[in-house]
Amino acid sequence: MCGIVGAVSGADVAPFLLEGLRRLEYRGYDSAGVVVVNNSGGLDRSRSVGKVEALERVMAGRELSGSTGLAHTRWATHGGVTEPNAHPHICRDALALVCNGIVENHATLRRAQEAAGLPFTSETDTEVVVHQVYIHLEAGMDLAAAVRNTMGELEGSYSLGVVQAGAPGRLVAARNGPPLLVGIGEEGFFIASDIAALVPVTRRYRVLENGDVADICEGQCTIRDRHGNPVERPERESHQSSDAATLGDYDHFMQKEIYEQPRAIADTLEGRLAGDRVLEQAFGPSAGEIFDRTRQVQIIACGTSYHAGLVAKHWLEYVGVPCEVEVASEYRYRRHVTRSGTLVVTISQSGETADTLAALAEAQNLGIVGSLVVCNVPESSLVRESDLSFMTHAGPEIGVASTKAFTTQLAALMMLALVLSRRHGFDSGFEAHVVNQLRMLPGAMEKVLDMDSAIARMASAFGDKQHALFLARGAHHPIAMEGALKLKEISYIHAEAYPAGELKHGPLALVDDRMPVIAVAPNDTLLEKLKSNLAEVSARGGRLFVFADPACGFESRPDLELIHVAQADSAVAPIIYTLPLQLLAYHAALIKGTDVDKPRNLAKSVTVE
Repeated sequence: MCGIVGAVSGADVAPFLLEGLRRLEYRGYDSAGVVVVNNSGGLDRSRSVGKVEALERVMAGRELSGSTGLAHTRWATHGGVTEPNAHPHICRDALALVCNGIVENHATLRRAQEAAGLPFTSETDTEVVVHQVYIHLEAGMDLAAAVRNTMGELEGSYSLGVVQAGAPGRLVAARNGPPLLVGIGEEGFFIASDIAALVPVTRRYRVLENGDVADICEGQCTIRDRHGNPVERPERESHQSSDAATLGDYDHFMQKEIYEQPRAIADTLEGRLAGDRVLEQAFGPSAGEIFDRTRQVQIIACGTSYHAGLVAKHWLEYVGVPCEVEVASEYRYRRHVTRSGTLVVTISQSGETADTLAALAEAQNLGIVGSLVVCNVPESSLVRESDLSFMTHAGPEIGVASTKAFTTQLAALMMLALVLSRRHGFDSGFEAHVVNQLRMLPGAMEKVLDMDSAIARMASAFGDKQHALFLARGAHHPIAMEGALKLKEISYIHAEAYPAGELKHGPLALVDDRMPVIAVAPNDTLLEKLKSNLAEVSARGGRLFVFADPACGFESRPDLELIHVAQADSAVAPIIYTLPLQLLAYHAALIKGTDVDKPRNLAKSVTVE
């Protein structure tokens, strides 16, 4: 959730720390802070409530420089959004620490530390960590050993960065859950929660494993595992563009990422299709053997990725593959019936979602045939923990509300359904047809984006709205759910999605002239059923906003605002109909005046439970 940046360099690290925070701000923006070990060996700290720009204003008024430092952007868990609760935390002017995660036994540790006379200045769970490291330092331990011993006393999931007064040129980093990278630069070493913060200074990095402690000292970086044994983690090279986290000509990252979707889909398809077939090798070298044994699929995901899984359920069951979809945070705490031949599929943009990782670990104990992750980050934990992986090529997604990650997930899951269809009696003509539709998908998405101005005009009706209802049927019901999620995430309009046939079972009570009802109306076998449901809305004075295939026969009228969506084959229609709902949410948020890219209370990557 939070973002960590750190550096040991031959140059002043403050500019890097600030730039790193800017690039990681999507991970949390309740508060931000920086600490450096100054030239005299003391700890200089600046903190502020709010976004990184507020911290920059604070720092502009004071000298803050040094060759070693840490920075943090916070998503609040324990303790309110206040400056005392902002990281970095300092213990007795001797030690400074930043943390991304949750310390579950913080209350027990705090009581013991207070009894020992250690001062507390915050309400956070993190402050106990810096005190615990200090206790071990006072007992005569080296800094790295003190951090390792502290990790053995903590319960929870976290990553840490620690610097010590009087020790310029030294930084200790540790991981037990949330991701943490060590960048290898020409002028020093750097740490960050995400590669995006590193690419301005280096493309070379190592990924810390759980239990690792990295000791950066005297121009060297030594990594030891949880037992204190030296380990080598492979050096990797990022191909992410250094300007991937810049807006270019767009007003918001969400806008940019909506418009990047045709290219993202094309990139995700590239190299995965051969003629009229999907290449099984796209899922991994052992994919064929695992798919041969697959009799059913269990999809596990959270949020937007969960909605992608619900769409995939329709596709998989159409080709004869039984499929269940479950929210990861529920799956991990429920007793499961073991079914032979189960392929577990996890879906995650970041590959670091804590609940999904825990659910995968639970599933791997149930005798499954294998695990597959659909993910956007090759270096992520889910990729490392899964038997197979399909990497979407969406590129970095900065906006907190996911857009291009979702549509590329859908493309990946459609390819999975096609590969499995071969084992369930579908002839090659079916696969060839769908592959052809996938190839044409980027062009069809461009046509939808051309409707941006019309959708913006439709969104003008939402400026005074507090609630909205989304309706669809079949595979488009999860698309309606995703549309409702986007609207509530960034415009703060309370929105819910229902299968249209469920109107009469409760939601119809909400319908009046103040409740906008958004309908997704592709030209499919359920169209006439949907029309009957929408007639029920009209009969009760509701106002309809309909996205429909031109052949559906809808006409605009005072109570029905209509936008014709480009004709789409049923195979890819759910992907096509996603885009106008994203644009509707985006323009509604602009009218509401909310922070589109950084909506309140949310963070991009949920790395804690």
